[in-house]
Amino acid sequence: MKYVNDTVRRQDRLMDEERALELLRESEYGVLSMQDVDGSGYGVPLNYVWDGDHSIYIHCAPEGHKLRALEQHPQVSFCIIGRVHLLPRNFTTEYESVILRGEAHIHLSAEEMMRALHLLVDKLSPDFKEIGYKYSEKSFHRVGIIRVDFTEFSGKRKHVAKAD
Repeated sequence: MKYVNDTVRRQDRLMDEERALELLRESEYGVLSMQDVDGSGYGVPLNYVWDGDHSIYIHCAPEGHKLRALEQHPQVSFCIIGRVHLLPRNFTTEYESVILRGEAHIHLSAEEMMRALHLLVDKLSPDFKEIGYKYSEKSFHRVGIIRVDFTEFSGKRKHVAKAD
């Protein structure tokens, strides 16, 4: 996964790679954007877990609209929004965001799916791991897992200096 910021129009607002990775690791949700089955755009907010390398895992139902779209058009982007602070007096907003580009995979092995469910429990329910792992096994037949492998990502932020 390559950090590519040369395509960001506002070079004065680049986020450093370390902060972008921190957002990828710690944020609770992002928006998965894809091409719908009819060719139109389709985006859905969801929680996820990063594998620490170049992929995220997303849990979902074992069938549905999102999976049909990804089956036909696996190229996606994923947007994570960090801190946001509206500044009405300045007519602007402070923000952080990371955009990742990659390919979604929906036909995973049972072993990879269970590993992904454990990663999700570790991240989203760390105080309930034992029961979460048992729940994952019990409900495994009702869960789908999407893996998105990223090839590149970029980060952008805006900070407004406070006037004295």
